[in-house]
Amino acid sequence: MQASHPWRGDSAVFDEDNLVSHAGLVPLLELAERAWLSALLDEHVRFTSERVKSGAANPTPTHGHTRQLSTVLRRHLVTLADQTRVLAGVGERAFIDIDSLLRPVYGHAKQGASFGHTKIAGKTILRRGLSPLAVTICTPTAAPVLAGVRLRAGRAGSAKGAASMLTEAINTAKDAGATAPNILVRGDSAFCSGKVVAAVVKAGATFSFAIARNPAVDAAIATIGDEQYTPVRYPGAVTDPDTGELISDAQVAEVEFTAFADNRYRITGRLVVRRVLDANTQDPLFPVWRYHPFFTNNTAPTTDADITHRGHAICETVWSDLIDGPWAHQPSGWFAANAAWSILAAICHNLLRAAGTLTGTARYTVARGATLRTHLINIPARLARPQRRPLLHLPVHWPRADAWLTLWTAVFTT
Repeated sequence: MQASHPWRGDSAVFDEDNLVSHAGLVPLLELAERAWLSALLDEHVRFTSERVKSGAANPTPTHGHTRQLSTVLRRHLVTLADQTRVLAGVGERAFIDIDSLLRPVYGHAKQGASFGHTKIAGKTILRRGLSPLAVTICTPTAAPVLAGVRLRAGRAGSAKGAASMLTEAINTAKDAGATAPNILVRGDSAFCSGKVVAAVVKAGATFSFAIARNPAVDAAIATIGDEQYTPVRYPGAVTDPDTGELISDAQVAEVEFTAFADNRYRITGRLVVRRVLDANTQDPLFPVWRYHPFFTNNTAPTTDADITHRGHAICETVWSDLIDGPWAHQPSGWFAANAAWSILAAICHNLLRAAGTLTGTARYTVARGATLRTHLINIPARLARPQRRPLLHLPVHWPRADAWLTLWTAVFTT
């Protein structure tokens, strides 16, 4: 005898009006309002005319609107930092990182798309796309948040607009509680230009930029003797149990160096050089070293300055979070709309980071964006209204219930 199945083919209907698929948006949007997002938008974003005569990728009226949104992004971040621990420890130490990215686009409808250089598997190639430039702020205990985003054509040089963006980011960090001498600006060699370094120094912060190899840099490296190099202890390095020496192929040394000596941005600082054995060299009698210099006015000891500089890679986690979310593609064919989309994505990123700090769980303070969305936002719920008061019924045995309720309490009752 065949057993009957409890489900019939006509037993599923779409008739529930009170289901919510992303209940975590409720406390997130309340947090946005507590941080005056709507008020900031009303105050700073003005559409005097929606007609844009120019067909270029960056017409003046539209650029003004994106600059207004950028102001909202910075001021909203300052308010979030005041109300949450999204920038915990910023008064003691703050890191500002700048980086650019080439996001590929396809088809001919994307305004502003053009061919630019990017690296894939260590090889430089030409790729058609748009190039966002982003500046992040983080601390030794707080994950990076976005202080500025600017969308550019794919062929734009990496450092285009970097000086002004860094000045704005340093001022934002100050407004959030940082002091200028405790701010370190980091970047790769594309941003090591006289104009960028001068902007950082003028704002009172310190800098640490990778510097491209050239005859002057090579001559400075050649003055460093082998005995001046010391092993550097990176996270994960181990000590030889027999000799007590550090097991590491990396060594660092430094020499005084004057950069941009042939122009008005001339400045003297420290050239810190990290060298590692070439992986293709097998002869221990004649080692071949690869040199990786960076230019800085950071006063920390050489090894500490090197480790701190390499922390610049943390900004890659922000790229990953955005590409996994709103930057998976640029939704419009219009450059102006995509520029606004990029800034709004940054506001959402900062909101999500701030929400993670309100859960009372160390894990969510530094968790990746995908984890925060899955654990805190994408929660199903049923909306009821007993006595005309809205009430969310959430899943029984939800594994992150304590963290979610802590977030809810922090937003609505404190």
